[in-house]
Amino acid sequence: MRIHSDYLVIGSGIAGLTAALEAAANADVTVVTKRTADDSATARAQGGIAAVLDPGDSFALHMRDTLEAGCGLAHREVVNMVIRDGPARVRGLIELGAAFSTKEGQSSDLDLTREGGHSARRVVHAADLTGREVQRVLLDAVRKSDRIRLLDHHMAIDLINVAKHGAEPRIAGAYVLDGSTGAVHTLLAHATLLATGGAGKVYLYTSNPDVASGDGVAMAYRAGAEIANMEFFQFHPTCLFHPHAKSFLISEALRGEGGVLRRRDGTAFMGEHHDRADLAPRDVVARAIDHEMKRTGEDCMWLDMSARSPEYLRRRFPNILAECRRFGCDFTQGAIPVVPAAHYMCGGVMVDRDGRASVPGLWAVGETACTGLHGANRLASNSLLEGLVYGKRTAEAFVASYPPAGRGGPGLDESAPTFPEIPDWDVGEAAPSHEAVIVSQNWDELRRFMWNYVGVVRSDRRLERAARRIALLQDEIRDYYWQHLLTVDLLELRNLAEVAHLIVQCASFRLESRGLHYNVDHMEQDDARFGGDTVLSRSHPPRLRRVQPGGGR
Repeated sequence: MRIHSDYLVIGSGIAGLTAALEAAANADVTVVTKRTADDSATARAQGGIAAVLDPGDSFALHMRDTLEAGCGLAHREVVNMVIRDGPARVRGLIELGAAFSTKEGQSSDLDLTREGGHSARRVVHAADLTGREVQRVLLDAVRKSDRIRLLDHHMAIDLINVAKHGAEPRIAGAYVLDGSTGAVHTLLAHATLLATGGAGKVYLYTSNPDVASGDGVAMAYRAGAEIANMEFFQFHPTCLFHPHAKSFLISEALRGEGGVLRRRDGTAFMGEHHDRADLAPRDVVARAIDHEMKRTGEDCMWLDMSARSPEYLRRRFPNILAECRRFGCDFTQGAIPVVPAAHYMCGGVMVDRDGRASVPGLWAVGETACTGLHGANRLASNSLLEGLVYGKRTAEAFVASYPPAGRGGPGLDESAPTFPEIPDWDVGEAAPSHEAVIVSQNWDELRRFMWNYVGVVRSDRRLERAARRIALLQDEIRDYYWQHLLTVDLLELRNLAEVAHLIVQCASFRLESRGLHYNVDHMEQDDARFGGDTVLSRSHPPRLRRVQPGGGR
């Protein structure tokens, strides 16, 4: 099957759906999502959206907090742009029907909370299920649009770069696997937007959904796009420690509302690691917990919410509390066990202020993109903010780049690029596999050594060992890939191995410790040699692209 659209959006989280809605006001859009459209990291976001909405807050304060968290690598002009556009984007969600929490007894005054790294209460939330509410209103609007085609259970395999067909490099869409039938479809578009989310599944323990396998970054890299800052992978400091919880995330909002991290003997320890104690940035808290676990030999640390009444906790965190109780933990009665887990990819496809990647026709938003907002560490609740701002901004930019001929017209106007004939997918001599155990074995091995060697704390030797193992795995995966018919599991493994390779390449290049990248062999921050973004592509190894002091290129 061949599908022609003005714009192709791969992914259905906050960034992809926002972009699809904005673009659909002018043109036809196809949205591809690997599972169901509501299966995204957005839908699992508990905390909220950081935006300056309180009279006591300011853009300058939010900028200062974001730049401080970014450890000198956040791009000042991007930070300024995103933060200033934030309030309008939140109001846009409210106009769509989002029901955010308000102050008790009031219907319109938003209940703003505070999280680690923030100097003011500026986090808009819907109880403790903010992402689910955002996903609901965006998806409802998408399903009501007659200009958006939504393809569930379709996974992009590779981007179509017309350079392979005798033309100048340009992305013309993607080959997509129908997960229900096994058929491969050709989806053509003049603008292709990657919004596939993160890659938490590259690690053994993660708060991410099962779909987070780095598909967008891997596809963009194979298509020749520049990738940046993959060494900066954020580990959420507090996930529930339980053998059956699959690293259920305990929102940072709990510490924002008085939660204290303690050792088994009840002593608080975060004050020994940072002057903001339990409200320190995530990278500091994650390393502190990791340090305490290794120092004491404990499997976890404990989060104590006794500063708040049980009545308040039941009202403020009803869903987190219910999930914890399902595993026999109750923070209204005592401290609960927590550990760090892979949470957010701060690097990704390098894009400009409008979301353009380095290959024409390709765009990226959300966790898939490296916009410059986060630098070396993401400030809590800036991710949903970024998805909203860049989703709208990027759609506006590619509509302006390839304007449609009109709602009743035949498609894009004469300014749109023309493509050579694109062939359909050729399976060649690929056959069904009877050895799926190879995929599962490689999957387990990859995630385990990434956790042990390229996790919260790294060293030169660990990175060298990881690089050797990734090279061997990629050889095996490549051989398996060309011999057998495609499955979602095989494609995800291929992408995760690619992402692991990029993380290790970037981490090995950066001989310092900064933000989320902590190397025990290079423990000092080195602005003279590494005060910039780590950028690489298939055509060039990692190199530094300088960031101005205080953030910004």
